[in-house]
Amino acid sequence: MFFDPMYFLIIAPAVLLGLWAQLRIRTTYAAAQQIAAPLSGAAAARYILDSAGLQNVSIEQIPGHLSDHYDPREKVLRLSPEVYQSRTLAAVGIAAHESGHALQDAHAYAPMLVRNAAVPVAGIGSNIGILLIILGAILHMNVMLIWLGIGLFGAVVFFQLVNLPVEFNASSQAKAQLVQLGILNEEQLGYVKKVLSAAALTYVAATLQAVLTLLYFIMRFTGGNRD
Repeated sequence: MFFDPMYFLIIAPAVLLGLWAQLRIRTTYAAAQQIAAPLSGAAAARYILDSAGLQNVSIEQIPGHLSDHYDPREKVLRLSPEVYQSRTLAAVGIAAHESGHALQDAHAYAPMLVRNAAVPVAGIGSNIGILLIILGAILHMNVMLIWLGIGLFGAVVFFQLVNLPVEFNASSQAKAQLVQLGILNEEQLGYVKKVLSAAALTYVAATLQAVLTLLYFIMRFTGGNRD
């Protein structure tokens, strides 16, 4: 099972989609970086949060490239230096997307609540689940270990599936807020849409790969087993 060509054939669509998504991100982000915006990423995020009454959500600069995220536990929006400081459409678009997650948190957006609850189990499933499947295969096809591993990996798939509407909704809120608050006009928003759409493709690719991997495990150790 460790070098099964069938596995690579099964996940090939997800891998190709992921590569295409990465290419799209690089090109759309580079293009949006070249166009000036009226506010920096941090200022745009602050404006969106304050307009929604979320003065309690702080904004911090953190190291890393595109390490931007919202921490619902600490109520902190963390932005990478190029997003925090830059006055470009790319920076504003990403900052607005992360602000969208803060709005979801404030409004108790159901998919986000489910996703946050699933994080610990998904973290276990992505590591221990695969390990149990491998151990089960090594130990003379130990069915209990294999299915326990498959069940844990299923938590990863569940997380990815729930994460999709969370990310898509955050982007939708970002685009709406940028126009409604007068931060960007429709022409400028077009560049932001391209960046956020490319980023969304990466989540779709990750979800597809998780689903196809789970299907491979199920086929490999059930009726599709070739041993």
